[in-house]
Amino acid sequence: MTERKPEGMSFESWVEQQIAQARERGAFEDLAGAGKPLPRRDREKSSYEWALEWARREEADVAAMLPSGLVLRKEREDLPELVAAQPTEERARAVVEAHNARVDLYYRRPVEGVWIAVGMADVDEELARWREGHPAVPEPPAEVPAPPAPSRRRGWWRRRAG
Repeated sequence: MTERKPEGMSFESWVEQQIAQARERGAFEDLAGAGKPLPRRDREKSSYEWALEWARREEADVAAMLPSGLVLRKEREDLPELVAAQPTEERARAVVEAHNARVDLYYRRPVEGVWIAVGMADVDEELARWREGHPAVPEPPAEVPAPPAPSRRRGWWRRRAG
């Protein structure tokens, strides 16, 4: 942590002194982009454009910057692929019902900014699509166990005599 600015010293001279000390320590050596000009800007960017550029550069999820209604709409568009990837019908149903629960919560809570209408997913329709992509595998016929062989045991009276 840097020390506090001494009393009586101007802020500019104190900053210049900090920069000079860092340069002497070599803190500015081998920095990325050192000696290269700053990228030109043709025009001023809005804060939204700046945030998108930053998110792409940092490989962040751009969807996190969207309003919650748009996030739910995007999720609704991706729902058929997500449902189709589920191994069982129960898991597919759970995915659709979880999406509908999030949409229901969106409708129940106050929204900051623009309110965007989001439709609920039809559970039966999504499951019908899932069934089309996952035909029912007939179960192999269960082997009927053979009746037990009759016991060759002799009665107790024969064992004593024999």
